[in-house]
Amino acid sequence: MRKAILFVAFLFVGAFLLLGVADMRPFGEPQMAVMDDYYIQNAQPEVAVNNAVTAVVFDYRGFDTLGEATVLFAAVVGVLGLFRKLREDER
Repeated sequence: MRKAILFVAFLFVGAFLLLGVADMRPFGEPQMAVMDDYYIQNAQPEVAVNNAVTAVVFDYRGFDTLGEATVLFAAVVGVLGLFRKLREDER
């Protein structure tokens, strides 16, 4: 029974890897994206920033970046709250 389960697991993993390799594009071939050209052409005139990455992160996707920072802050506060030492009067 255990050998059959292992065989089926290896079969699924092998099929997943085979499908993943078959779906990959050749190394160095870029993915087609319409928004890339827009950001490259319009980042400097619209935002007045020479670095297009900075323009995308802070201007075009500012609310998304703010949300990610909020989630990261909440995770850090949660972990610190879990691992803090309790005082004697709190126990």
